[in-house]
Amino acid sequence: MPASGSRLLMLEGESALPVLKALANETRLLILSLLTHNAMNVSELAAALNLPHSTVNFNLNQLLSAGLITVEYEPGTRGSQKLCSRRYDEVNFKMPGVGVEAQSDQVTVTMPIGNYSHVEVQPTCGLASDTKIIGMLDDPRSFFEPDHVYAQILWFGGHGHLDYVFPNNLPYGALPTQIDLSMEVCSEAPQYDPDWPSDLTLWINGVEVGTWTSPGDFGGQRARLTPSWWNDDQTSYGLLKHWIVRDEGAFIDGESLSSVTLDALGLTGSNHIRVRLGVKPDARNRAGLNLFGRRFGNYEQDLVLRMNYAFPKETRTVKVR
Repeated sequence: MPASGSRLLMLEGESALPVLKALANETRLLILSLLTHNAMNVSELAAALNLPHSTVNFNLNQLLSAGLITVEYEPGTRGSQKLCSRRYDEVNFKMPGVGVEAQSDQVTVTMPIGNYSHVEVQPTCGLASDTKIIGMLDDPRSFFEPDHVYAQILWFGGHGHLDYVFPNNLPYGALPTQIDLSMEVCSEAPQYDPDWPSDLTLWINGVEVGTWTSPGDFGGQRARLTPSWWNDDQTSYGLLKHWIVRDEGAFIDGESLSSVTLDALGLTGSNHIRVRLGVKPDARNRAGLNLFGRRFGNYEQDLVLRMNYAFPKETRTVKVR
């Protein structure tokens, strides 16, 4: 019987863990190799591997649970027999990390919210993927769990900050004309409260860009991307904000924020861009923040940094096809 493979399995995030665990075993890899061209029953696999039926069955169950094989039951000489087929010929795993896109005169970097380089938070605080809470609630140590890279929502109360390091993908010789950092964000209240202001400040390369007051913490209804297991009486969504710096100054959603200009940020000559988002210890409204990833809230995006650029007139540019 021909095997049912010839398909590509794409994996990303936590959904990849069961598959990676199933593949991290020599016996299971040998089973998949034997199933390359034809389906086989347990007896055939046991004979080929020189292993007991019980060992083969255990490993088949691991592959079945991970969705890597299919099992059909057919009549045999002693009742029904288990016929196993491989589902996929190739597995593609996308590592957690940043995504980079380039357009004419603009470069875009997408940063998962869990990919912070450093964090200083205090309770109430926590973080969650799209499937579960990461670590313990109200324990700042949870932000250093290995699974923090999978966070799709994170929050802290009072004051604190999150640090991110973006790659500086400006073409050599180009000068920035605008930097735009967008995010879905809101305040952090007990459960939720739409009237709960918090003063959120953004720094780029150590320069304070400005402060925006989030009006509240929004919940009580399911957002477009809210996972089914998340309670309705908790924070559900935020506001999409664009922090923009140009030669004329800094803006948020087109409204003036401060007099900080592009020159002050030192965006040229460095291979990275440091971004800090937080609430100052001396802020008037110290009510923390909620930050949303692309699988939480209302907007299907992570932190997105866009830089527009231009080349000086005397710079020679070459277009590569």
